[in-house]
Amino acid sequence: MQSPPPGQQIEGYATPSSPSTGKAAGTGLDANVAAAISYIFIVGLIFFFLEKENKFVRFHAMQSILFGALYSVIMIGLILVGVVFTFVGAAVAATAGDVAGSLFGIIISLFWLLIWLVPVALLVGLIITAVKAYQGKVAKLPIIGNIAEKIVNK
Repeated sequence: MQSPPPGQQIEGYATPSSPSTGKAAGTGLDANVAAAISYIFIVGLIFFFLEKENKFVRFHAMQSILFGALYSVIMIGLILVGVVFTFVGAAVAATAGDVAGSLFGIIISLFWLLIWLVPVALLVGLIITAVKAYQGKVAKLPIIGNIAEKIVNK
């Protein structure tokens, strides 16, 4: 995540401390509050379509939307792979015997643990980004931050 150096802002983005922002026009909330709560996925969708003027709020709302979409794709992929591993592991355990079945069972258990840890890591990233937005900073997530910026600046 990156943000502009202290005292500077990225071109086109008004920060909550700058005199030009105040409240976000479409939401009626302070820009930093609207940007922070836009990281709740549904709220981000609403704020992106309601807010037409404040690029700070629109950027964070779009980044939230892209983050939610990426999160969904990652989790669906991990769960599908986990289900396939589970069925393959059951077949291996049934045919290969105790040692191979136990080894495959451990691998499958570790993979399902990964499936539980990935959302926690993503949630931590989302909370950090929301806090940065509340502080009035443009915190760009890798890859999706640049995409969100391009969409907002169209």
